[in-house]
Amino acid sequence: MGLMGTWCGDAAIPFAAMVIAEIGLVGLFTLSKAALSRGMNPYVFVVYYYALATLLLLPTFIFNRRRPPLTFSLLSRIFLLGLIGTSGVIFGYIGIGYSSPTLSSAMSNLVPAFTFILASIFRMEKLDIKSRSSQAKTVGTIVSITGAIIVTLYKGQPLIVTPSHSLLSTHSNWLIGGVLLAADWLLMAVWNIVMAAIVKDFPAELTIAFFYCFFVAILSALFTLVAVKDLNVWKLRSNIELITVVYSAIFGSIVSTNIHAWCLRIKGPIYVSIFKPFGIVIAVIMSVILLAETLYIGSVIGSIVISIGFYAVIWGKSTEEKVIEDIDITSFESSPHAPLLVN
Repeated sequence: MGLMGTWCGDAAIPFAAMVIAEIGLVGLFTLSKAALSRGMNPYVFVVYYYALATLLLLPTFIFNRRRPPLTFSLLSRIFLLGLIGTSGVIFGYIGIGYSSPTLSSAMSNLVPAFTFILASIFRMEKLDIKSRSSQAKTVGTIVSITGAIIVTLYKGQPLIVTPSHSLLSTHSNWLIGGVLLAADWLLMAVWNIVMAAIVKDFPAELTIAFFYCFFVAILSALFTLVAVKDLNVWKLRSNIELITVVYSAIFGSIVSTNIHAWCLRIKGPIYVSIFKPFGIVIAVIMSVILLAETLYIGSVIGSIVISIGFYAVIWGKSTEEKVIEDIDITSFESSPHAPLLVN
């Protein structure tokens, strides 16, 4: 009973944390779409909300005396993480501006496929083409990418037609948005792998989040100063823009970064990525209700295809882990040095 209770507690807390993170991120996508549609510059938006997150995290860095010692190597890796994050965030918000939060959530299901490909390239993931688990992961990756192509290139008939007073701009480009969002989620897969390596060596999530937000704020500010010459874009013109910046700083930077770093440390990249399909349902509901967005059949079909491929990858991964666990248990029980079990 004690073991069961411990297991349930260990499983429930990361699960609840990831659900909260996904809900917060979909809310961020939805609010940012509304703010960008009203004319807010996406580059300035990134600068503001990461700068605010850095300020909010500053006290935790100053007063945290129990963290491991900082090294130049660690800060260099977090800087690389910030460079990856900056590029991904900019691609993501511009992609949402061209398309929709629903498309963003659908495309996010590519993260497990991208993670599997990268992990295989860098020999972080076992790939034996003769085994059923490896075949499932490979086929699932291909299916997920096919679903993303469907979502990007095919809209189809509208399933839910919204009123004409939509908050969204009528000038959208689904293809450009899809390509930018695919680049965003590819970088997210790279981000997961780099973050998992960092947090394994330095298990202090708040400190990592502080320096990560700091580096992203600096890098995005430099990029914005070069890319945008009009100083008027730095002005926040409406309440929705201010609300979006504050919400994004709290949920998009502080909460999300800490939860992902913590879950990456204790559960790994695959576990973190399995919650992406959950975001589709939330995104559809929030986009249709709050943003009066039209839901197209292409998004539904593509999302279903992506999810099928995604769960094939997860099945293959879980099967591998089960085989490894059974082998470890068998080896332990057959070992002459195994301790006796007593009631």
